[in-house]
Amino acid sequence: MWRDKLREGVVIPAHPLALTADRKLDERRQRALTRYYLAAGSGGLAVGVHTTQFAIRDPQVGLFEPVLRLAAEEMRGHDVVKVAGICGLTSQAVREATLARDLGYDAGLLSLAALKEATVPMLIEHARTVASVLPVVGFYLQPAVGGRLLPYSFWREFAEIEGVVAIKIAPFNRYQTLDVVRAVAESSRAQDIALYTGNDDNIVLDLITEFRFGDRSVRFAGGLLGHWAAWTKRAVELLGRCHASRGANDELLTLAAQVTDSNAALFDAANHFHGCIAGIHEILRRQGLLEGRWCLDPNEDLSPGQMEEIDRVCRLYPYLTDDDFVKENLKSWLD
Repeated sequence: MWRDKLREGVVIPAHPLALTADRKLDERRQRALTRYYLAAGSGGLAVGVHTTQFAIRDPQVGLFEPVLRLAAEEMRGHDVVKVAGICGLTSQAVREATLARDLGYDAGLLSLAALKEATVPMLIEHARTVASVLPVVGFYLQPAVGGRLLPYSFWREFAEIEGVVAIKIAPFNRYQTLDVVRAVAESSRAQDIALYTGNDDNIVLDLITEFRFGDRSVRFAGGLLGHWAAWTKRAVELLGRCHASRGANDELLTLAAQVTDSNAALFDAANHFHGCIAGIHEILRRQGLLEGRWCLDPNEDLSPGQMEEIDRVCRLYPYLTDDDFVKENLKSWLD
């Protein structure tokens, strides 16, 4: 079943758009691309996504349905996960999800780029509505190409939506990647949601790292990548090697992610590093090395919620602290 395949982890290339010299759809080469990906061993295809060019939805271009239809025809009879890109405000997203479902697609990769001003509750309602039509793959698209910043609170609630089957994490940012990974790990549906890397800057590290938060742990299953739209056969081989190597370097790789998580709390990554100095001061205050966390600027202090984040990482990762060492020596240092 496609859901099992998705959770096991596969290569899902983000399908490009084949055009003629006069920028019309080159149906022959469009079909050839799909056949190439299938022959290379891809376990799925994502069509109508960023790499396919969002402009295919422009009424003057009118290629969204034809491109989805061509790929669906070529994938017929193949045991692959069929993913369609879903964009726009709710009415458009529902129309696109309905079309994809009717064409035989398994899930929709849900872009939230059109809802830049929407609140978290509005985004969650949007996702629920689309997921009632077609199973949803969440998408953290980096802001540089039209995405928006999405906090941990959004991903934590998003993970509880019954129709969410996977999340493509592609903010190209380790702090934001950890927001999603931790949200899924701490949700009630961690075993139901497949994590897919879209972080072209950290593909292999994502795929071989076990992310552990206390007694909760998750891994990336596979990748849904524009990078894998080329050299696809090698990508399939690479994913196989990554799956085979799991366990070999878990300790250090897991620790690396935990150090980044701790740094996010101390340096206040969630608030553009406003409380980074105060965060360091707070740790030194707790250890007794500083009397307070005061800065020269009286307005420079911890951000709202930063204290709770520092408490969280201190609780989860006590082995990253040197509290005992400081406690043993503090008196002699202060004399």
